[in-house]
Amino acid sequence: MPTNVDRLLPGEDAEALLDLARSIATEKLAPQVAEMEERAEFPAEAYALLGRAGLLSLPFPEDVGGGDQPYEIYLQVIEEIATAWPSVGVGASVHSLTATVVAANATAEQRATWLPQMLSGDWLGAYALSEPQAGSDVSGIATKAVLEGSPEDGEYVVTGTKQWISNGSHADYYILFARTGEDPKRGLSAFVLPGDTPGVSFGAPEKKLGLHCDVTTQVILDGARIPAANRIGAEGAGMKVALSALDAGRLGIAAVATGIAQAALDHAVAYARERRQFGRAIGEFQGLQFLLADMGAEVERARATYLHAARLKDAGRPFSRQASIAKLTASDAAMRVATDAVQVLGGNGYTRDYPVERLFRDAKITQIFEGTNQIQRMVIGRDLLR
Repeated sequence: MPTNVDRLLPGEDAEALLDLARSIATEKLAPQVAEMEERAEFPAEAYALLGRAGLLSLPFPEDVGGGDQPYEIYLQVIEEIATAWPSVGVGASVHSLTATVVAANATAEQRATWLPQMLSGDWLGAYALSEPQAGSDVSGIATKAVLEGSPEDGEYVVTGTKQWISNGSHADYYILFARTGEDPKRGLSAFVLPGDTPGVSFGAPEKKLGLHCDVTTQVILDGARIPAANRIGAEGAGMKVALSALDAGRLGIAAVATGIAQAALDHAVAYARERRQFGRAIGEFQGLQFLLADMGAEVERARATYLHAARLKDAGRPFSRQASIAKLTASDAAMRVATDAVQVLGGNGYTRDYPVERLFRDAKITQIFEGTNQIQRMVIGRDLLR
């Protein structure tokens, strides 16, 4: 796999981490991608490898098993992983999102109990927010959690269906959002749901356009019982808990999208150097050079937006609008660059014999999940007018 461009890094430790991520992505992940994606096989060993290497724990505190790294470093690692294997980049980003919810909202006792397993790679997480009739509109969640017993020692009985859940039936735990009251915004609560809980079952994996190894299923809850001690935050605080992590999740998808765009550009450049027409390499034709230049500019612009938002987050400053801008910019760039990469390869780009066909399919979903790009435009516009 071609090496990504040089990055701006805060120090030698960060550079070593990025080198490690690139090495694992190139030597361990990339050789598996074509065959695994063709079979739509869940890449469990890839996540275990990333966990053993410490790459699933980077932006979290050391006292709970984290790497204590800036968010901008974590995002660059996600980009490196996604450049090699977008499905694994998405799964790693989703897993980090679940740990972010716990780190930001759980009690000290809950964090000490859960985070070490989450960050070591022993557990893989999933984020169970969306439902068949509740995607971007979180207030439309219908899954119900009814408390039996006391708020301290009782259990919540949960019934409902979650949709579009990445890591699907393979997760060890789910960050679950369910309705504990009737108020659309103040009636939601958040829970850690163990994956082996009785009453939890799964739909068949979705037959998707791309990201075939990002196994996505329904999570069906039929009287599943969750200890009250597994509730994150106060009852009714679920909306706040959900929103506390969405901006970070959008940056993860921006990094994945940038990785897809970088991979598409790398393959297009390599092909333009080698493919000969009319007696010379096609990369010598000015028309193609201009197309590659625009693709390169798209990749750099995408990376700059997510790094800017991450640096605001690392500095403790508001970054919600910048996260939406990064997700919007990077996902649109991924779609354009992947489309142009297919064009550079011509008829070969339209076949499964070349990876740009898969990258083209993988890119589309980045404009849809973690809030569609139409939702991102609404977020950006409202923030500008506030």
